[in-house]
Amino acid sequence: MNRILPGLLLLAGLIAFGCITAGCIDTPGATSENVTPPTGEETPAGDPGDLAAGNTRFAFDLYSQLANDPKYAGKNIFFSPYSISSALAITGEGARGTTADEIRATLHLPADDTLRREGFAAIDAGLNSGDENYTLRTANALWAEKTYTFLPEYVDVARDWYSADAKNLDFIGNPEGSRATINRWVEEKTEDRIRDLLPAGSIDSMTRLVITNAIYFKGTWVKQFDPKETQEEEFRVGAEKTVTVPMMHRMDEDAIYCYNETDTLQVLEMPYAHESGSELAMLALLPKDDDLTAAGDALDPEAIAVIRQSLVEQRVKVSFPKFTLNTEYSLPGTLAAMGMPTAFTDAADLSGMDGTQDLFISGVVHKAFVDVNEEGTEAAAATGVIVNLTSARPDTTPVFRADHPFVFLIIEKDSGTILFIGTVVDPVGS
Repeated sequence: MNRILPGLLLLAGLIAFGCITAGCIDTPGATSENVTPPTGEETPAGDPGDLAAGNTRFAFDLYSQLANDPKYAGKNIFFSPYSISSALAITGEGARGTTADEIRATLHLPADDTLRREGFAAIDAGLNSGDENYTLRTANALWAEKTYTFLPEYVDVARDWYSADAKNLDFIGNPEGSRATINRWVEEKTEDRIRDLLPAGSIDSMTRLVITNAIYFKGTWVKQFDPKETQEEEFRVGAEKTVTVPMMHRMDEDAIYCYNETDTLQVLEMPYAHESGSELAMLALLPKDDDLTAAGDALDPEAIAVIRQSLVEQRVKVSFPKFTLNTEYSLPGTLAAMGMPTAFTDAADLSGMDGTQDLFISGVVHKAFVDVNEEGTEAAAATGVIVNLTSARPDTTPVFRADHPFVFLIIEKDSGTILFIGTVVDPVGS
C-alpha cells in the first residue's frame, strides 16, 4: 500500500533523525499562545546541540524544497534528513573553498571542525546506544576505487569521527559488481527494506568514491492500537476525492497522549516504548481543513519548539491510518537549488579527498521506507553520494599537430612586419 496522505503531515523519526527537542507537560490549560521558545545557551564543543539544530533546519529546508517541487505535487514525501546530512557531511570533509562553504551552509553545519565532528560522533553514539524495546542504528561507509589514491587524512577523519571504514572496490573494471556490493551492504543495514539504492548505470569506470549512510528503526507504540478496532474507512485525498484505508482507533480511557491544537492545526505526539535509550516519538500535524499549508507553516525550528512545548497530556480519541510508503529521490538538482551547486560541476573542489581538483559529485541518491501499523513503526533510509573523476578536466596541455593544410607567416616581432606568408597544402609537393 502506498497511499497519498496530503491531509496529514508526519514528523515520524524527526525527533530522532532530525533531533527535535522533546517537550510535553501534564498541566492542563497550556496553549501555544502562552508558551515561548526555549532560550538558547552556549553549546560546548562535543555537545550535539548546535549540530542537531542545524540538522533540524536542513530537514525543514529540504522538505519545503521537495513539497514545492511540481515533480512531487500530490505525492507522498518521506525521507531521513539525518541520513542525507551524514553522507554529505562526510563528503564535505573533503571539500575546500567555495564547495565546502556551500555544503556547510546548505546543511547548516558548524564551520568549526571540532564542533561538527564531535557533534556527529555524539549523535551517532546516541542512536547506536541500543534499547531493549526498539531497534535503532545508523552506519556509514566509504567505497573507494582500488587503484586511486586518497589522502590518509581524509580517510582517517571519515573513520575516526563518522565510523566510516574505507573498502576498496573495482569501479574501473567491474562497476556493476561494485554497485551490487554496495547495495548488498545497504540491504543488510536496513533489514532488506532499502534495496537497489544505487540504480543501474549510476556507477561507471569514472567513479572513484561512493559514500553511504544507512539508518534503521523499528519500535512499538507505548499505547498500541487494537487490530480488532481497525476498520476500512475513507481518507480524503482532495476536496472531491477519497480513498479507502485501514483506519486504526484508540478511544479508551487510557488513550492519554501529548496533544494541543491551534485555530488551524491539531498536533499529536505518539511515543514509542523505550528503556534506557533515546526517547522517540511520532509527531503528527493535522490541518483542521484539507490544506497542508497550516502544517507546512509549522515546519520551522522555532515554531516546532513552541508547538512541542505547548503539548499537554490528556485523553484523545485517536483515529490514525495504517500505511506503508516507499520513496526515492535523486537530489543533485534539489541540493543545487538549496545552495550547493558547485559540488556538482567541473568547478568542484574536493581536493581534501585526494589532493587534486579532479573530482566532483556526480550523484546523490536517497531511498526511504516506513510502515505504520497497530503495533508500531518500522522505518529505514539510505543515502549514496557518488564521486566521479571529471571527464571535462583532461590533460590541459595543448596539442598542435600540423597534419593537414595550414597557413604560416614569418614576422618581425618588434614591428609586426610580415616578411613572408604562405599556405602548405602538400608538404611533399614542390
